Amino acid sequence: MQSSCTRGAISLRVSQFRRSTMALAERHDDLVIRADYTHDQPLERYTAEDHAVWRDLFRRQAALLPGRACDAFLDGLKGLGVAADGVPDFERLSDVLEKATGWRIVCVPGLVPDAIFFGHLATRRFPVTWWIRKRSQLDYLQEPDCFHDIYGHVPLLMNPVFADYMQAYGKGGLKAAGLNALHHLARLYWYTVEFGLIEQKNGDLRIYGSGILSSKTESVFCLDSNAPNRIRFDLIRVMRTRYRIDTFQKSYFVIRSFDELFDATRPDFTPLYAQLRDQPDFGAADIALQDSVITRGTLDAKQGGWEAATADA
Repeated sequence: MQSSCTRGAISLRVSQFRRSTMALAERHDDLVIRADYTHDQPLERYTAEDHAVWRDLFRRQAALLPGRACDAFLDGLKGLGVAADGVPDFERLSDVLEKATGWRIVCVPGLVPDAIFFGHLATRRFPVTWWIRKRSQLDYLQEPDCFHDIYGHVPLLMNPVFADYMQAYGKGGLKAAGLNALHHLARLYWYTVEFGLIEQKNGDLRIYGSGILSSKTESVFCLDSNAPNRIRFDLIRVMRTRYRIDTFQKSYFVIRSFDELFDATRPDFTPLYAQLRDQPDFGAADIALQDSVITRGTLDAKQGGWEAATADA
């Protein structure tokens, strides 16, 4: 199964299987939470075991992702200086990130309301959960922890085009909330930011979605399995497509570049939402007549034993 994904109250709607963050993490009522749901990173609370869990997760993905993750992600990871040493200092990462693209990391206790989440993105602030999973959750976690957020999301914010896309997404979210269109925007986030694939200049398919980048088994499944569909990205098609939260993805949408993604999402979505209201949804596994299909999947994840690995995060 994919690791935890979309943030904010929107993720509770999109990923209804999740319980409250604070029910999964040890609760700390003495954290001083500001009106925008941010708080100082409690560095003193990370234990030796917390740092060991970070190291194990980092080393596992670092061994797996070369040749699978897109170049922009690997470059961003290196540029940030994220390493296997242990849970990083968010302020240090923010200083590096701000110099590169003007973004900063803000520490939050867990899921935050939609308006708060979109507001942070719109002002180039990325909310990051402060706590890290326990060792018993190494291979499966229902909620986003700091490994998912820092390792999966933040490196791509070093890329100027993707950084601009995320800010535009935040601004679009603030507008969509007033147009009863958050479900369409959630699908866009799911199939791009969380589970997107990109075709690099050499024709190779690579991963840029954070839900895959922080997942041991889906990092392999999304590229190697013959089960899923791999379809060229089309904005309206993505916004009409439901998705599964209880298994590997049935379909992945492939962009050619971050410029393509940003250009497609640059215009005002208001007329698009009106158009979408009159169109039926596609199922997660559907192939549409107008699709540009790269790979038509068998849709049988049981082949190759993939179903036995769907609990990995």
